Amino acid sequence: MEQLLNPSPEIKSAANGDVGAAFDDFMRSFEAFKSDNDTRLEQIERRSADVLSDHKVERINSALTEQKRVLDELVLRGRRPSLGNSLGGVSQMASGAELEHRSAFDTYVRNGESSGLKRLEGKALAVSTGSGADGGYLVPEETEREIGRRLANISPIRAIAGYRQVSSNVYRKPFLISGAATGWVGETTARSTPTTSPTLAELAFPTVELYAMPAATQTLLDDSAVNIDEWIAAEVDTVFAEQEGAAFVNGTGTNTPKGFLQYDKVAESSWSWTNLGFVISGADGEFPVENPSDPLVDLVYALKAGYRQNGTFVMNRRTQGEIRKLKDENGHYLWTPPAQAGAPANLMGFPIAEAEDMPDMAEDSYSIAFGDFRRGYLVIDRQGVRVLRDPYSSKPYVLFYVTKRVGGGVQDFDAIKLLKFSAA
Repeated sequence: MEQLLNPSPEIKSAANGDVGAAFDDFMRSFEAFKSDNDTRLEQIERRSADVLSDHKVERINSALTEQKRVLDELVLRGRRPSLGNSLGGVSQMASGAELEHRSAFDTYVRNGESSGLKRLEGKALAVSTGSGADGGYLVPEETEREIGRRLANISPIRAIAGYRQVSSNVYRKPFLISGAATGWVGETTARSTPTTSPTLAELAFPTVELYAMPAATQTLLDDSAVNIDEWIAAEVDTVFAEQEGAAFVNGTGTNTPKGFLQYDKVAESSWSWTNLGFVISGADGEFPVENPSDPLVDLVYALKAGYRQNGTFVMNRRTQGEIRKLKDENGHYLWTPPAQAGAPANLMGFPIAEAEDMPDMAEDSYSIAFGDFRRGYLVIDRQGVRVLRDPYSSKPYVLFYVTKRVGGGVQDFDAIKLLKFSAA
């Protein structure tokens, strides 16, 4: 047991980049956790709880959480291509204009020569190629796609949400408040009342600027073996993903996308459009002692069947650690480990998206969300990622001001439900 609590196997797996070994470590720890947690639960039922058992379970649970984090990082690292030209080259299907843009952009990033990009501005592609030195220049389409791929892998809400790419600053989506009157009628039966017209309203999703400022040495930029597109994507992906993750959960909607936890919340029994419905846990800041799985069942079935079949739980790792201890009335664990490295863990048969910006379990916290996020939350990207080269502010380093415009918000208020950790 002590070997499982010692972090050395986990660190060794991470150092070797061995995903398989890290996954095996994780599964062994989970088996040990189940064994000791079973003992703890039996002691609680016999009213003979042992503090040492509680401590032991907590230690293994913490080790599990850390091993899962390491495993996720190893999987993500394996998905990232290296920075060599062989993996970041131009697509064979690239057009002449794309090749010209890529070459001009590469020259601009490496030595600051922008004449090629400026020349492109005078062509028919001016609108989609660059905006001059003040606003920076658009990266090649392949670079933009690479940044998008990376964000989809590491931004938890983006990975499960709906997605639109637009060319304007605001995406507007109409929705039905009330539909046209419908019903059954016989072939020759008179229609006594005319069909009413549907009532429409509009949701607006503005995009706002997200930026990162990676730095490079001139030596790196002069190295022809380094693929510039891959380097830029690798430098900004984590920063963009962290900022997005915070905004898609808790963003206020002022200079950020609006996070789903920032919408008005009402008890599910009083739900109405523009609000998110919630159910309560039955205990302040925790699950109830008796039948602790009941709130999760209530949360799942608060969602209509059409949404539930594509449901995903969203929570942070600490909340997931608490849920890992729970069993259903038949003695089966509600939480199940991923079937393979890189797959999500499951709760009651539904996948779990780990969003570290979700709140910890506390009194009146909304620490767990469940829903069809593909239909419930919409992420908006405005076309174009811009780069402005700055060789002056931090000599001898060259800074790159990288910006993209992103928006987000709830698009279907019936598709996401929340669990409030409250007694009433």
